[in-house]
Amino acid sequence: MAKLQGTRLGAFRAYFFGFFICTAGFLFGYDTGIVGGVLTMTSYKRDFGYSDNTTVSAVMVSLQNVGAFLAACAIFPVSERYGRKKTVQVACTVFITGVILQVIPSHSLVCFYIGRFVSGLGLGSATAVVPSYNAEQAPKEIRGKLGSGMQLLFASGVLISYWVDYATVHDMPVSSAQWQIPVGLQMVPAAVLGIGLFWQKESIRWLAKKGRNDEAWEALTWMRADSGPEVKAEFDEIKAGIAAELLATEGFRKKELLEPANRYRLALAFGVFLGQQCTGMTALAYFGPQFFKLLVGAGDKNLLITGLFGAEKFVTVATYIFLFSERWGRKPTLWISALIMSGLFVIVAIVNNTTPAPVNNQTTGAGIATVALIFLTNSVYQFSWGPVPWPYTAEIFPSRIREIGTSTGVATQWLFNFLFSLVTPYMIAAWGSYTFFFYACLDIVMAIGVFLFFKETKGRTLEEMEQIFHSRAAFDNEAVRRKALEHLGDSGSEDRVYGTIVDGHKDTRV
Repeated sequence: MAKLQGTRLGAFRAYFFGFFICTAGFLFGYDTGIVGGVLTMTSYKRDFGYSDNTTVSAVMVSLQNVGAFLAACAIFPVSERYGRKKTVQVACTVFITGVILQVIPSHSLVCFYIGRFVSGLGLGSATAVVPSYNAEQAPKEIRGKLGSGMQLLFASGVLISYWVDYATVHDMPVSSAQWQIPVGLQMVPAAVLGIGLFWQKESIRWLAKKGRNDEAWEALTWMRADSGPEVKAEFDEIKAGIAAELLATEGFRKKELLEPANRYRLALAFGVFLGQQCTGMTALAYFGPQFFKLLVGAGDKNLLITGLFGAEKFVTVATYIFLFSERWGRKPTLWISALIMSGLFVIVAIVNNTTPAPVNNQTTGAGIATVALIFLTNSVYQFSWGPVPWPYTAEIFPSRIREIGTSTGVATQWLFNFLFSLVTPYMIAAWGSYTFFFYACLDIVMAIGVFLFFKETKGRTLEEMEQIFHSRAAFDNEAVRRKALEHLGDSGSEDRVYGTIVDGHKDTRV
């Protein structure tokens, strides 16, 4: 495992910021997990007066995903102009507005749906920007670990939401507050994230790209809690990489995205988040009670099993992030895990379709076995497709197009999240446990795609990705370095090339 260089305070700040900014993942997870339980509550059905559970389930989830998809597609120019920090703060405000629309006692599904859409706009914006923001602040030695924090906080949100649902169903009388409390609690972490960012630094690489080198240097030295030679070298590398990207194609144009290296990157960002949704595990997170009803029958034990499912999700992803994220390569982790999940889903489908269904809500041995297999599949997912796509997407793009690249990846995640959340309730109703065969086939396709087309990125700096993808900026980057050597020979100081950093005084040249 790579050892993190620098001071203890710098390490603390890196970890703190990395996991704090991933509170956006917590919002995503909590919202994902709360839906299934709320839909089963008698109080919610009574207040909104509907009978078609399948349609309401599909629309409630899919509308938010539509909002998130649109926001993820459109947020790039906002983040690029105003910065990562302000964009995330505005996203939190929009999210809170949407939650307020959901919890007001309107007794109108239309109002609730509008609230879901608005909160989706905020959620999509935040999840599109956070991976870039996190990657641009993190030391390369722990970038994958911190990037995977999105999945850890996602799992935390799912875990807490499941148990909040369980507690309100069992310990509260049937009333509007029974469903309003679980839904309304989402405002707390959103407010913490939005307000807390006032005390955090803007993206180092974004500041440098805007020519605000004084602020970038201040942000870097604060984040690393050091201003020594290693930090200075990191700052030089950041500026050299940005200079190379700017030299490659001055003046961003849409056709730049169609250059072979960038087209390849966009395809990978699209593919890795498509694959994440094709695992079926996000659908399980949304509709856990409905899935477990297929396996163990109806009753309150569905919510209990769903709560345990959330706890297992959190423990396994935390184990991966803190023990294995910087040991295992991204590529083998993805394709091997896809094969394992496919096999486990096939076994679940076979067992469930060759044994009698639960009678009178009595749990059977086959039901227990299939639940155990689902838990095992979830563990494999949390060691792979759950956490890996977040840092992988942020790693593969150069600063010049990182925001639009990560936005593309996250938009893909929301698009297929929308599609799968829309059709999954109908699949469960029509296919039953044969739904697992469907996801098993998708897992096989994912494994083949990763094995054939994905690049390994573990342990590389963001600037080294140019060589990995053989982009034009890579060659310009080498030219910049050669020019630096020439200037060093002329002046004996690299300050003329990368900007002056002497005794704390810097100019803004790059």
